[in-house]
Amino acid sequence: MKTLILTALVMAVAGPAFAADKCDVPTDQWQPREALQKKLESEGWKVRSIKTENGCYEAKALDANGKKLEAVFNPKTLESVGADSDDG
Repeated sequence: MKTLILTALVMAVAGPAFAADKCDVPTDQWQPREALQKKLESEGWKVRSIKTENGCYEAKALDANGKKLEAVFNPKTLESVGADSDDG
């Protein structure tokens, strides 16, 4: 969990610059949204929505403590390419 939080903090600062580069993937190579949802749920996230944003998947979720999370993922690899969190 510490790694996830640290990754989220680092990506919140650097994420927007990386997202455009990391999400340049042809749509025929994208994994389905359900695959991302399953991955995030296995990591303890309660997924509220997944949408397409600038060629990436953007997920909104709650972590195990109820903290709101917003993260951006490469649709081919499902790797995080940016994140943001909200204590509200």
